[in-house]
Amino acid sequence: MDATRQQHEVLVLGAGYAGLSAAIQLAARAGKRGDLRVTLVNPHDTFTERLRLHLTATGQETAELSIPELLDGTGAVLVRGWVTALDAAARTVRVDDERVLRYDTLVYGLGGVADTAAVPGAADHAYTLDGPEDAALLADRLARLDGGTVVVGGRGLTGVEAAAEIAEQYPALRVVLLGRGEPGADLHPRARAHLDAALARLGVRVRSGVEVVRVLPDGVELADGAVVPADAVLWTSGTRAAPLAAAAGLTVDGRGRVVTDGALRSVSHPEVYAVGDAAAVRQGYGVMHGTCQGGMPTGVHAARSILRVLAGKEPRRFRFGYYHTPVSLGRNDAVVQFTHPDGSPRRIVLTGRRAATYKEAVTAAPWPTFARMKKLPASGALWPHGGRYTRTRSAK
Repeated sequence: MDATRQQHEVLVLGAGYAGLSAAIQLAARAGKRGDLRVTLVNPHDTFTERLRLHLTATGQETAELSIPELLDGTGAVLVRGWVTALDAAARTVRVDDERVLRYDTLVYGLGGVADTAAVPGAADHAYTLDGPEDAALLADRLARLDGGTVVVGGRGLTGVEAAAEIAEQYPALRVVLLGRGEPGADLHPRARAHLDAALARLGVRVRSGVEVVRVLPDGVELADGAVVPADAVLWTSGTRAAPLAAAAGLTVDGRGRVVTDGALRSVSHPEVYAVGDAAAVRQGYGVMHGTCQGGMPTGVHAARSILRVLAGKEPRRFRFGYYHTPVSLGRNDAVVQFTHPDGSPRRIVLTGRRAATYKEAVTAAPWPTFARMKKLPASGALWPHGGRYTRTRSAK
């Protein structure tokens, strides 16, 4: 390395699907150039499989995946800690042990959490699936219940998967799924019919067209004044991003996500790239919604964009299309809705055991994909083949 050449510091915040993809791609592509250092900041040294948190919440064991082992040999460095502050003007990040980390380029991938601030009492009285600790708290509560009622607030796919898993693992519990709309409303009618039948088979009581206005210590209050008693409430309705970006002065949307340009750079701070659930990424069909399916490609693209800029080139525009929506309905049942690139349902649907096998393969796929990423040569493909669940390309 030329002694006069300054080392470029890239700081990646968050080792979720998107952040880890960015860190590994950067480290793998940087090779032996010597003028680029990649530091990944995350509170844990194990990877959180968000796609399996409903299993953790019902007391089922999942694999322990080591981030240091994955990063071994890449040159990327893991710093353990919670990010407590971002100073965009000084280009520094503070972690909870008061260390201050400097960056030239930042990849912001802190993800999203359940929007418990939207409804009074949710933050105080409801459980969430925001991380392994939260899921473990719910698992402990469920294990101590001898009968009773569990209310799942939110008819989205997280709520559906959690309700089905709880009902299957704890058949003595009464599971109530509440939401404004019908579960699986965005699916093809055949997929929705299978989902409805599975929830009925598991004994999940579905109440649609209702709005929770308050979470109580022993239940939830609805907009019509009725109270649904509960021994535990799981909140899955809506998400919001961490407040750090907004506090640092970055332009964010109404959910706190960093608003990006076509190359995934912050529109207000171009040295900051936002990825995954932390980013408001606009495509032709609208703003992307947070999934592993979309998160990993944003991380890969941000890494490639950073390297293009360092090489004196313009970053390419990010393009993404959805491929499928897999929904587990207990351990041996699922529905997989194949989609058009804009996420709208196609006629192709998998159900039952075949769908459960497919969903399990998709859930397990990110970790081997990470391992393949770190073996890429500097000129390797943007996205390793075999990722069946993504379609992404860069404009020429």
